[in-house]
Amino acid sequence: MPTLRSASYRSTFVAGALALAALLGPAASARADGVARATAAYARHDYLAAVRILTPLALHGNARAQSFLGFMYENGYGAPQAYDAAADLYRQAAICGNPFGQSMLGLMYDKGHGVPQDVVLAYKWLNLAAARASIREREYVLRLRNAVASKMSRAQIAEGQRLALLWAPGQP
Repeated sequence: MPTLRSASYRSTFVAGALALAALLGPAASARADGVARATAAYARHDYLAAVRILTPLALHGNARAQSFLGFMYENGYGAPQAYDAAADLYRQAAICGNPFGQSMLGLMYDKGHGVPQDVVLAYKWLNLAAARASIREREYVLRLRNAVASKMSRAQIAEGQRLALLWAPGQP
C-alpha cells in the first residue's frame, strides 16, 4: 500500500489535479486561459514555458497559478528546485482557499520542506483541502490527512481540527 511519502502516490494526486486544471482551463477569464496554456505546456514537457506563463498570473494573485507554480518550484520543473519558494506559493494559494495549494502546503509541513516541520499545521491544511476538494480527489486527500494523523497524539489532532474550524479564506 502506498504511503504518504510515496512519490508515485503523490504523483497520481498531482496528475489528477493538473488534469482537473486542464478541464477547468476554458473558463471565461484571461487568467484562467493562462493556467490552461500553462497546463498544456506542462503536458508537452515544456516546463520553461509553463513557468513563464504562470509567474505573472501568480504575482497577480491567481490561486490556481500560485499552486501550480509552487508545484513547479517544489519539483524543479522549469525553475530551480526551491522548497522555500514552493511553500510560499502554496501558502498564498491555500490562504485563498485553493484545495490543491492547501493539500500541497500540508504535505510541505509534514515533511518540513520550505517550512518548519509541523504535523498540526499539516493536518490543518490537509483537513481544509479535503473539505474543499472535488469528490474525485477528496478520498485521496483524506488518506493523506489520516496518514499525518497516524503520527499525531489525540491532543495534536484536536488542535489541528480546531485550527481548521477557525480558519476562513484570507487567513494564514
